Amino acid sequence: QVQLVESGGGLVQAGGSLRLSCTASGRTFSNYAMAWFRQAPGQEREFVAAINWGGGNTYYADSVKGRFTISRDNAKNTVTLQMSSLKPEDTAIYYCAASTLFAVTETRYNYWGQGTQVTVSS
Repeated sequence: QVQLVESGGGLVQAGGSLRLSCTASGRTFSNYAMAWFRQAPGQEREFVAAINWGGGNTYYADSVKGRFTISRDNAKNTVTLQMSSLKPEDTAIYYCAASTLFAVTETRYNYWGQGTQVTVSS
């Protein structure tokens, strides 16, 4: 089992920045690709960004490319999502997820955090 705990959400004005963190415990963190997904009210959960086991490969949804950066520190068992130039449409609950596969599909991810709320005001 892998336990994931997100932190860093909050309220920010449009154009601002936030940094989300996810700390993992349980199994060997470096064995898992990590990703961030988000779910806005009334919408399905969607992929945001993913990073592979060593951190050398990343992938982003088109909607966040150039504004968000995913990174990981395997020594600290953490994955981070740095969000900048935030827009009201970025408002959602953000979830951290772990998978043995480097994937963008939600069903490929076996372990999930509880989520952290990000609200961007206009």
